[in-house]
Amino acid sequence: QVQLVESGGGLVQAGGSLRLSCAASGHTFYMYDMGWFRQALGKEREGVACIRTGGGATYYSDSVKGRFTISRDNAKSTVYLQMNSLKPEDTGVYYCAVAHRLSLDSAEYTNWGQGTQVTVSS
Repeated sequence: QVQLVESGGGLVQAGGSLRLSCAASGHTFYMYDMGWFRQALGKEREGVACIRTGGGATYYSDSVKGRFTISRDNAKSTVYLQMNSLKPEDTGVYYCAVAHRLSLDSAEYTNWGQGTQVTVSS
């Protein structure tokens, strides 16, 4: 059972950047498609980006396309989310998870991490 731990969140001004990391336990990380999600206070969890096992395919929500980049390092069992040109509406708790099927639908994911808070001030 893979366990995920997110890190890298924090407080940043609008227009700034952050890089989130999601470290996986075990030795089977390379087998899993992975995704990043976020949840703002009082809102539903939203798919942000996802990536195929080998990193050859990536998908993004329209709200972050062109600003965020998902990547992975299978040797380090880690998936990253580079976030540039941050906006106040990017504020929320960011989660990574393991995909049963690669999509931005949270129903297709399991093994959720505990999340990391991202706050973007205007």
